[in-house]
Amino acid sequence: MKVSEPHPPDSGEDSQHAARAAELAELLAHLTTCWDEERRQLARRLHDSLGSSMTALTMHLALLSQHLQEQPQRDRAAQMKQLLNNIIETNRKMQLALWNDKLEFLGPKAAIAELVQEWSREHGIKARASMPDDDPDYTRAQGVALLRCAEEGLRNVARHAHATTVDVILDDDGDQAMLTIRDDGVGPSADVASPTCHGLRMLRERARVLQGTLTLGPGPDGKGTALTLVFPK
Repeated sequence: MKVSEPHPPDSGEDSQHAARAAELAELLAHLTTCWDEERRQLARRLHDSLGSSMTALTMHLALLSQHLQEQPQRDRAAQMKQLLNNIIETNRKMQLALWNDKLEFLGPKAAIAELVQEWSREHGIKARASMPDDDPDYTRAQGVALLRCAEEGLRNVARHAHATTVDVILDDDGDQAMLTIRDDGVGPSADVASPTCHGLRMLRERARVLQGTLTLGPGPDGKGTALTLVFPK
């Protein structure tokens, strides 16, 4: 019986696959940029329109309350003021979730430090931010990637790690930047490492666009989890 020889790889087909992969990577990079810009614009509208209107309404209510004499009316005004304050705080959190203004005006270092502080207060988990002494320069795409990596890392810690301590470390030697989110929890879970974890997949694509890498694994001592983003400057 004659045994057929394996067909050599088709170089033309390989070239088509490589070209298709490059096109998809370019398209994803464009969509990610558009998505970031839409989030930035929406956050700005919330700030300029809803935020300023709520603040003005609070001031008018305070002036009106000064002329109320009966206690039931004053109590009702106090309830309205508290409701407005709650709406203002909710609006602020929505803006922050969409786009952190500190990223644009003060840079990733300030934005990440604020994120870590607020996350720690919200979840009751000790979180420390270690940032460079200087303020490194980053492109918008690099800054967004750093902030999104910190957000995704902290989100996964809150959902899966059962950790008591989290460290967010940004290192920059001028040639490359490295951001690490590590915890003392139970280690990488199957859910986080799964290909269906779209948050990490998007981060990997962001890293690829920046010619960098994203890795997820145990911490340096074999305990907990470490998520690390590295890209050249």
